[in-house]
Amino acid sequence: MPLIGFLINGSADSFAREVIGFRKGLNESGYVEGQNVTVEYHWLEGPFDGLPALLADLVHRQVAVIATIGIPAVRAAKAATATIPIVFAVPGDPVQLGVVASLARPSGNATGINFFSAEVSTKRLRLLHDLIPKAVRVAVLLNPSNPSTAESTLREVQAAASVIGLQIQSLNASTIGEIDAAFAVFKSNGADALFVAPDGFFITRAVQFATLTARDRIPASYAQRDFVSVGGLMSYGTDLTETFRQVGVYASSILKGAKPADLPVLQSTRFEFVINLQPARTLGIEVPSGLLAIADEVIE
Repeated sequence: MPLIGFLINGSADSFAREVIGFRKGLNESGYVEGQNVTVEYHWLEGPFDGLPALLADLVHRQVAVIATIGIPAVRAAKAATATIPIVFAVPGDPVQLGVVASLARPSGNATGINFFSAEVSTKRLRLLHDLIPKAVRVAVLLNPSNPSTAESTLREVQAAASVIGLQIQSLNASTIGEIDAAFAVFKSNGADALFVAPDGFFITRAVQFATLTARDRIPASYAQRDFVSVGGLMSYGTDLTETFRQVGVYASSILKGAKPADLPVLQSTRFEFVINLQPARTLGIEVPSGLLAIADEVIE
C-alpha cells in the first residue's frame, strides 16, 4: 500500500476532529486508511529541532506523499526533498513563504491550502471589540517558536487596533509554564481581554486556557472552535476540518497520478464564528443579539 507521511503541528487529541476530515477527503477518492493506503502520523508540539531527521527518514523510505500542517513542517519538507510530492496547509501566503512559485501554478513538488489564520485576525479583533465594547487594553499571546505566524498575527492585530482605538500588549509563550507566567502578567497589567494567536501548540493547551481565563476572569478570543468547545468564550477562524479534508483530497489525487505542479493552491472559503454563552454569563457579558445572529454556532 502507498504510504503517506503526515506531519501535524499539534497533538492527536486536539486534532482528532480534523483528522476525521482528512480521512473523509481520502475516502472521497476511494482511499481507506488501512485498506488501500497507510498513513503515518507524526505529532509535533515543538520545539521543531527534530524535523530535519524526521523528514530525512521519510525521504529515505520514499513515502508516496508528505502531508504537512503548519509552516515549520512544510519548510522542513521542502528543504528535505525536491521530488516527493508535498501537500500542505499553512496559515500564511505560500508564495511569500517560498513554498510555491505561484498559487495558480505551484511549480515544484508542493501544493496545498492557505487557510488564512493571520489574515482573519482583523475581523476576529473587531468581533472581540463588538462583544466587549468597553475593552481598551488587549493582550496578544504569541508563540515565538512559530515566528512566521506570530509576526504576521501581531502585524495584523496592531494595524486593526490602531483603527478601532485599542491598546495592544504582546507577550510570548512556547511552554506550559510560560502560558501560566503570561497570565500572571495579564492580571497584573490589568488587561481587559486576551487575543490568542493561532498556533498548534496553543490548541493542545485549550483546557489550560479555559481554566486560566475562568480563574482570572479574562474574556478571550481564539482562532479555532476547539478552545470554545472546552469552555473558551469565542472563536473566529478557518474551518480546519474542511481544510484537512482538502489536504486528503489533494493527497489522494496525487496517489492517483496527479502532479503537485498541476494542482493550484487552494484558499479557504469556510470560516466559523463560535460563541460559548456559559463563560459569557460567568464573566457578566451580555452577548449582543447582532453577534448571536451571525454566529455559526452558539454553545449554551
